Amino acid sequence: MVGSLTRRSAIALGGSALILPRFAIAQADNRPSITIAVQKIANSNQLDVLREQSNVGERIFFSSLWEGLIGRNWLGGLGAVPGLATEWKRIDDKTVELKLRQGVKFHNGDELTAEDVAFSFSKQRMFGNTEPVVGKTISADFVVGGGRANKELPAEVPAVARRSWPALLGIEIVDKYTVRFVNGTSDVTIEGRISRYGSEIMNRRAFDEAATYNDWAMKPVTTGPYKVAEYRPDVSLLLEAHDEYWGGRPPLKSIRFVEVPEVASRINGLLSGQYTFACDIPPDQISQIEQNPAFEVQGGTILNHRLTVFDKNHAQLQNPLVRRAMTHAIDRQTIVDSLWAGRTVVPKGLQWPYYADMFIEDWSVPAFDLKLARDLVKQSGYKGDPIPYRLLNNYYTNQTPTAQILVEMWKEAGLNVEIRMVENWQQILERTPTRAVRDWSNSAPFNDPVSSIVAQHGPNGQQQQAGEWTNAEMNTLSVELETSTDRARRKAAFRRMLEIAEREDPAYTVLHQNATFTAKPKSIAWKASPAFAMDFRAGNWGRQS
Repeated sequence: MVGSLTRRSAIALGGSALILPRFAIAQADNRPSITIAVQKIANSNQLDVLREQSNVGERIFFSSLWEGLIGRNWLGGLGAVPGLATEWKRIDDKTVELKLRQGVKFHNGDELTAEDVAFSFSKQRMFGNTEPVVGKTISADFVVGGGRANKELPAEVPAVARRSWPALLGIEIVDKYTVRFVNGTSDVTIEGRISRYGSEIMNRRAFDEAATYNDWAMKPVTTGPYKVAEYRPDVSLLLEAHDEYWGGRPPLKSIRFVEVPEVASRINGLLSGQYTFACDIPPDQISQIEQNPAFEVQGGTILNHRLTVFDKNHAQLQNPLVRRAMTHAIDRQTIVDSLWAGRTVVPKGLQWPYYADMFIEDWSVPAFDLKLARDLVKQSGYKGDPIPYRLLNNYYTNQTPTAQILVEMWKEAGLNVEIRMVENWQQILERTPTRAVRDWSNSAPFNDPVSSIVAQHGPNGQQQQAGEWTNAEMNTLSVELETSTDRARRKAAFRRMLEIAEREDPAYTVLHQNATFTAKPKSIAWKASPAFAMDFRAGNWGRQS
């Protein structure tokens, strides 16, 4: 009876006894494999969520590879849902306790336990040889088996960790399946931080056994429904099904992401059958694709805003009047209508309605007022010296035409802005001499302004950390927003932060809400999420509409 054979008895019977299991597996695994054409796979050419904090990274990581304790409803309103934790509760203003999902298997077969969670937030993993901003990490000295856990981390990893967890003391292991996040200050957003991009869980043994950080980051061992089979930076990423996935057997045998920078090549490859999905479709190409009745384009606005960002250290931008003039010279609605065919919107500044009671309903971006912009330029004493504008070639959808329109709008206000095309993000972020103006985007990883305005523009934020912009009052208010438990005070602090960063001393100006569009055959039953992330779990493949 083949069904009752043990592994030992099967081996003893010889090669003929192994034919049936192999045949059965081959016959059973008739799942499809798909190919997805993307503009870019990963800016860092690595697969670590703490290093690849990007829109393109979100697409390949969630919900395919990385998972957190608290997940997001990718097919709904992006609210919090149980992930690797089944439940959580507040112990006090500084502590959240979570119960882990039992029986979860990593890609290497290990079971997820509290030790993996503790190590995922340890000094060795997050902060390297540096200390957290506040206090001492409880799990700071947690090294697995005396192996190679003390690896040299890229500078971006501890930088992102500090932004994400500015006051984390560490993880307390209550028992094998229970952990507590202990903060150094009161924080009403701990649950949101647990669910945010960068707080996903890794396998401690795999990290320990990897010879170097880079070896691990090219093939991280996680719990997601798909695992890394082959990664060729700047070329392709092959994910294969993780059949022991806690959420059920994945519906696809494999997913291959292929880097295809040119929009026309992505579209042609889709229509010819070379690609199953084509991502980042510009709105003006949607009708062309849908002229073929066998194809459709899905998507819409997402929790990400396109920004123009200012470096106030640049000689022409030190005077806030020049930056204010730039914000008022932009006719945002014209950009939305002409380049996006009205498929996105001009939002109410750097915020999203899903902030709920923290959303500032009566706020708006700086009004388009060309006369005011010209007056501000005149008041500033600006003499017409060039203001460089660093730009990638359509990393963002419609990036280049948007920049060309902006330059003309600024010219009408009397500002001499010059586009300087660069090849990669490293050149965008190079600090010599200064950056002046550059493109950026800002997301809300969880439903509180801490996740966007503080994480990007606060004292430990990505922009300030890079030395572009700082404001003493903004820094004080950032701490207030992060540590206060008084919601009315927090909302007042947020309003004042918007006033500073968007109107008085502009750090950035919001252009429009971002949107993403994905093309596919109509015959595939699949739904795009309101995010860059693409969900290929069982509930979203072959789904009923």
